[in-house]
Amino acid sequence: MQANVGDRILIQGKTVGQAGQAGEIIEVRGSEGEPPYLVRFEDGHESLIFPGPDCMIED
Repeated sequence: MQANVGDRILIQGKTVGQAGQAGEIIEVRGSEGEPPYLVRFEDGHESLIFPGPDCMIED
């Protein structure tokens, strides 16, 4: 998975009925756009994530 600063990341809910999360990638810490990513989510919190198969990157 590769991303750039400013891309959106979408994370699906892990159980039925659980809402997904969306956020903006504000820092790419891996080489050549690879994880981990520092993400600012819509509710304002920031987290360092290593995206799994439940994630999608949008330009």
